[in-house]
Amino acid sequence: MAEQDIIPAGSTARLQMGGPMGGVRSFMAQPAVARSLPIIGLLAALAITAAAWLTFNVPPQRPLFEGLQETDKAAVASSLQSAGINYTLDSASGAISVADQDFHKARMLLAGQGLPKAAPSGDALDWMEVDVLAALLDNEHPQVGALIVSSLSADLAAQALGKLEEGRQTDLLLRAARLGRVSVEAITELEDIVSRYVGDAAPPPKVELGGSSGVAKIMNSLGKPKGERLIKAIRKADKPIADAIEEGMFVFEDLMDLDAKALGTVMRSVDSSSLVFALKGAPKELVDRIFASMSQRAAQSIQDEMAEKTMVKRAEVDEAQKAVIAIARQLADAGEIVLGSAGNDYV
Repeated sequence: MAEQDIIPAGSTARLQMGGPMGGVRSFMAQPAVARSLPIIGLLAALAITAAAWLTFNVPPQRPLFEGLQETDKAAVASSLQSAGINYTLDSASGAISVADQDFHKARMLLAGQGLPKAAPSGDALDWMEVDVLAALLDNEHPQVGALIVSSLSADLAAQALGKLEEGRQTDLLLRAARLGRVSVEAITELEDIVSRYVGDAAPPPKVELGGSSGVAKIMNSLGKPKGERLIKAIRKADKPIADAIEEGMFVFEDLMDLDAKALGTVMRSVDSSSLVFALKGAPKELVDRIFASMSQRAAQSIQDEMAEKTMVKRAEVDEAQKAVIAIARQLADAGEIVLGSAGNDYV
């Protein structure tokens, strides 16, 4: 008997179809598909190459800010997007990063817009050595120096300015107080200048841009004797600016820094009608401290009057607070109280 192949039952269909890959082979064998294979292969190779390029050619990222408040985070992201600067946002830490080559441009752009409004947590403004910063302020155009001064914390600006001669200090502070919205072109130029000084090792600063309030903080950090001299010099050049700076050196909220005795002295000298308006726009903690410095009867009288005035104009509040501060300054001039902290007293 001739030897026969033994075929397992039910296997005939699979043999006829050529196994599981039979359908695939049949499809690939079709003339139209066979002609398309080189193109399909080329497209696949291009897709793989593009994916690899995107993966391995992402520019180095550098953290711009960390720990921003939600409102600042949204404002910073919107500003960067409008300027065409790509950024990444770490959902875990909240850090916003940009490409390393865009770091200085982004930082100066945001500084020109006064962003972030609040100081990022954990950031420090000692991003440049004081001596290097002083050299920048001394060597570059005063308008560039004014923008730099306005982008620093009051303490760091005061340290750097302290290394300059007094005429230069006056010029820079006056220009900083006059700063308004800064053009993109100025920011770009400043970016190039700063990058020559700070190199690639500068961590991101927190910024507060310009104006009399920023200069007022610097004045407080410079200390009373030097601050008084600079205010006089600035007043000779621009009296309104000097007055605005001086107003910002001690504001209504700074009454919180007074001890109970000094606060009571001020309150006894203030007209109750002014105090009613002044307290309408004050933080609750300060209001509570002021009431605690008064007699129970006087405090209750003020509270009753405030309850009657459900709505007041912001201008009336500002005017009343300025009147209270003016009285506090008069008391300080007379030596009855001391305004400011122990290190930065200013009268």
